[in-house]
Amino acid sequence: MALRLGDTAPDFTAETTIGKMKFHEYIQGSWTILFSHPDDFTPVCTTELSAVALSYADFQSRGVKLIGLSANNVESHGKWIQDINKLAPDAPELDFPIIGDEDRNVSTLYGMLDNQDKSNVDKKGLPFTVRTVFIIDPEKKIRLTLAYPASTGRNFPEILRVIDSLQLGDKYKLICTITTPANWNKGDDVIVHPSVQGEKVKELFGDDVKTVYPYLRFTADPSTKGKASA
Repeated sequence: MALRLGDTAPDFTAETTIGKMKFHEYIQGSWTILFSHPDDFTPVCTTELSAVALSYADFQSRGVKLIGLSANNVESHGKWIQDINKLAPDAPELDFPIIGDEDRNVSTLYGMLDNQDKSNVDKKGLPFTVRTVFIIDPEKKIRLTLAYPASTGRNFPEILRVIDSLQLGDKYKLICTITTPANWNKGDDVIVHPSVQGEKVKELFGDDVKTVYPYLRFTADPSTKGKASA
C-alpha cells in the first residue's frame, strides 16, 4: 500500500556514509527530510547534493535533519561525495548521511522506484529510484511527499518553504488555526482557517483580518506579531 500523508514513516536499518543507521533512532524528535537519487556520479544528482550542501545551514537553523539515498553502495557514495564537494568549493563539505540502497530495500519500502521509464535500471535489472522527497515531523509522521522524474532536478528552496509553512502551522495550532496561501514565504500574510468563526476571529486575531470572501480571510504571520507558542 502506498504511503499517505499522516502515516508513520516506516523504520529501517541501513548502511550509510556515517555508519549503520536505525532510522527511527536517528531522527528521534527532529524534523527530517529523506530524499532519494537514482544513481551516483550522475549530473543532476550531483548538482542537487551540491545545492543542499550550500543551503545546509538553512535546514539546520530549522532543526531539520537531512538524509539522502542513492541506489549504490556506501563505498561508491564516498567517492561521489568528493566530486560533490569540489562542485561548490565555497559550500560546507557534505556531512549528512547518504543511505547505500544498492538492493533497493529502502526504496521499495517507501515506494520510490521508477515505474515510468522502464529503461531506468542498473546492470542487475533492478529499477533505479526516482527523485522522491519525504518531509517527516518530530512524531515520525509523513507530512509531505514529492516525486520528480529522474530527469528533473528538485527545487530545494521550495522544500524549505514547505518546512516553514508546516512548522508555523504546528507552532500556533493551539492558539490560532492558520494555513498558508499559494507562493507564501515566511513573514507573508497567512489564511485564517474557515473553522475559525464568529467571536473567535476577533479573540484570536483582533482587528487584523482582511476579508476577501467569507471563506478567504488573511491575517499577519503570527510569528511576526510576538504571539506566544502554545
